[in-house]
Amino acid sequence: MHHRSVLQSAALALAVSFALASPAVLAADKAQVSASASTAGTQRQAVAKGLYELAYSANQNAVFVASSGGFGDDAGPAQVLRLDPRTLAVQARIPMQRKGFGVVLDDSNHHLYVGNTVDTSVTVVDTAQNKAIGTVQLMEKVTGKDGKSYYSHDLRELVVDAPNHRLYVTGHSQEGSVLFVVDTQSLTLIDTIAGLGNAKAPGLALDTAGKRVYTSNLLGEVVTVGTDSGKVEQRFKVSAEQPMNIALDPSSSRLFVTDQGLEMIRKYQGNSIEGFVSRHPGQRVLVLDRSTGEELASIPTDAGPLGILLDAPRKRLYVTNREAGTVTAYDSDSYQQVGSWSVPTHPNSLALDAKNNVLYVSIKNGEADPKGSEESVARIELGS
Repeated sequence: MHHRSVLQSAALALAVSFALASPAVLAADKAQVSASASTAGTQRQAVAKGLYELAYSANQNAVFVASSGGFGDDAGPAQVLRLDPRTLAVQARIPMQRKGFGVVLDDSNHHLYVGNTVDTSVTVVDTAQNKAIGTVQLMEKVTGKDGKSYYSHDLRELVVDAPNHRLYVTGHSQEGSVLFVVDTQSLTLIDTIAGLGNAKAPGLALDTAGKRVYTSNLLGEVVTVGTDSGKVEQRFKVSAEQPMNIALDPSSSRLFVTDQGLEMIRKYQGNSIEGFVSRHPGQRVLVLDRSTGEELASIPTDAGPLGILLDAPRKRLYVTNREAGTVTAYDSDSYQQVGSWSVPTHPNSLALDAKNNVLYVSIKNGEADPKGSEESVARIELGS
């Protein structure tokens, strides 16, 4: 792979993984609200540049959000921010040596795992001490034909199996995506499982009881990996062309998958997948039987669905719609929409305080926002 194509792949990886705003693919930005505005049970606060995923810690009673700092000459520091869950005020800034993007929380052990997408590594943050305590390198650089070194895979989602001391991380590459397996006690890489498809593999969900990890890829597949066998067990071709994030229902065999429908990704698929023909515009949540791959339902969403979170006890499914600038809520049994919140410009990721029924959203800026301005976190009170 030449250096130029490596740079293009890295740029696409960030766009696919975290749907960075681009004027060529995003609809016109909605009117902005101020950084600290409140509307109908929604608070919002600008906190740092380059926000990505976030997590709510019940043990710490805090929200943790990854800030890459952005890119370019005006980039801010790479850090994890600890926020007050009621006011969204910054309680602590945890320095990072590498830019952080995806996160997953092991609240029982006070560990936040942060994916260093462009460095193919994971930083471990001690949430009780508010400090980074280690880095796990998942892959070393390779040398291209031009003599330049690069990482052949970049990262996206992370899931943690706390009882069994395992962390799973998807490694993207159109030459063959993989699943990294980390021992969370020794903080060492113990396996790299191939077979996730020769395409970007955005989605990741864990079924601890069933000993299965579910991934999606831009070939329109859902691929199942056995955590006990350490290999691909099943793969299903699905009607979602751009299957992104995945939510798993622990009480049934259902998988909920956002099917994004971005023109930029469609063009990438047309250029990189032989014989690709677009047959569905996306903008929906696809409901699948994870044991058979059967399509159970297709739930229409606002434009650009990405993040997805299932509150199974309350039968609520939440989706961030990046292009529309909204978060929508659905009854997870009837699939009917039951709520919507406007959080422009580009709502990205979700976290839930289940006890207090509060939803947290990371929100990215768009082309119309001031260049280099801080990005926001919103707090939505969902009620009883």
